[in-house]
Amino acid sequence: MRIAQVAPLFESVPPKYYGGTERVVSYLTEELVRQGHEVTLFASGDSVTKARLVAACRRSLRIDKHCIDQFAHQILMLEHVFQRAAEFDIVHFHVDYMHFPLSRRQPITHVTTLHGRLDIPDLVPLYQEFRDMPLISISNDQRKPLHWANWQATVYHGVPADRYRFREQAGSYLAFLGRISPEKRVDRAIEIAKRVSMRVKIAAKVDRVDRDYFESVVRPLLRDPVVEFVGEIGEGEKDDFLGNAYALLFPIDWPEPFGLVMIEAMACGTPVIAYLGGAVPEVIERGHTGFIVEALEDAVEAVQRVPELSRRRCREVFENRFTAARMAHDYVQVFEQLIERNANKVSEAA
Repeated sequence: MRIAQVAPLFESVPPKYYGGTERVVSYLTEELVRQGHEVTLFASGDSVTKARLVAACRRSLRIDKHCIDQFAHQILMLEHVFQRAAEFDIVHFHVDYMHFPLSRRQPITHVTTLHGRLDIPDLVPLYQEFRDMPLISISNDQRKPLHWANWQATVYHGVPADRYRFREQAGSYLAFLGRISPEKRVDRAIEIAKRVSMRVKIAAKVDRVDRDYFESVVRPLLRDPVVEFVGEIGEGEKDDFLGNAYALLFPIDWPEPFGLVMIEAMACGTPVIAYLGGAVPEVIERGHTGFIVEALEDAVEAVQRVPELSRRRCREVFENRFTAARMAHDYVQVFEQLIERNANKVSEAA
């Protein structure tokens, strides 16, 4: 199959540090290549892939200090995609709705995976206008605000089976990995650690938009002796960070579309303590791979109950449900259905 993968340009594929969407695009692209498909990746020029790379900009826009208008690069990339659209059996977009007007006007087989939150009122009229666009969700919960959209499937994220090492023995610290932002609630993670008198390591990036929040709310909390602020870490560091943890804290306060770090922790054998929200119940098996809580007291109790969980069971669930091979298989099924459906439409029109 000839497949185009169209990635955001904000991070490289895979990202050098934090970046969930681009990391998933990388895992999917490399697995599709491994399975024998002919894949073209439209992404930033500093991306690393075994697919054919078409670079829309020299480097990822987040680290390009000379980039003033990011949108210009995204539009240029879409122009390149549609110039070459006839080369592909299917074009798989990961850039939200940016391409919708072009996709509607050019007869190509395409599908869009939505990676972000959809509970934003501004999105409703846009998706109502483009309700013919075929979409893939990354969790069933993600669909709820736009339940009437043209959903083709839910495909859960996957990670290469050999990316993370299983560790039988639990570590001695709690881990928080992600972004410093109000909805990720690192303040909850710190409070949980204080209540159970256990060290918490925080590996997180601070986006420009969250800098004031970090300085006013989070930085004072980092002075507590139970806290070790690691900062933003890359792919190579996550294996040790997550694998040597006692448990991962995922204390979100928003409708999380998926939560890639949860399956990364499970791949290491590390259980997850997550607040109820978004896709959490679809990813975590209560009492098997972690605990789902709704209040601080519940989270404190969950930390104390971690010895009840099997780290081997966490790894087994990861291998059964959340590998890149399974993810690619699910996507290929959707691709084949869309290609066949569009071929039938062309035949009927002829």
